[in-house]
Amino acid sequence: MDLHTEFEINRQTRKNILLTINNLNEDIINVIPKGFNNNIAWNIGHILITHQLLVYGLSGVEMKIPDNWVEKYRKGSRPGERISYEEFQQIKEIFISTIDWAETDYNAGKFSKFKAYNTSYGFPLDRVEDVLRFVYAHDAFHWGVIISILKLI
Repeated sequence: MDLHTEFEINRQTRKNILLTINNLNEDIINVIPKGFNNNIAWNIGHILITHQLLVYGLSGVEMKIPDNWVEKYRKGSRPGERISYEEFQQIKEIFISTIDWAETDYNAGKFSKFKAYNTSYGFPLDRVEDVLRFVYAHDAFHWGVIISILKLI
């Protein structure tokens, strides 16, 4: 199945997110506005981790991110400590690459074994193709959260 369009939509969404956060400093990325339980840095890490967990994790394929990021940014987590600008930059550096890697790995057939998962969004993921269509909606949602945080600070 050719999913090039899905990968391109995800890449473009991530490029737009990077444009939104491009010139933010360490203080801004760590602000948690009143009524929020996370910050810009957490949202960027969460976008990256969710993609890796859903695409790679549910397929039983080794993820391409540091293990310590998973607990820090997964669904249900919150920023416990200040997120360093260095870590934020590391996440940004592979923000697009993770989509490229997933496309290469998908085309190589690495995601043939997939464990179905029901998202909290109410969308069932029965095949990796479902994930590849779902993640850009997830990314766009968190982009909206980032924009909301920026408007409040």
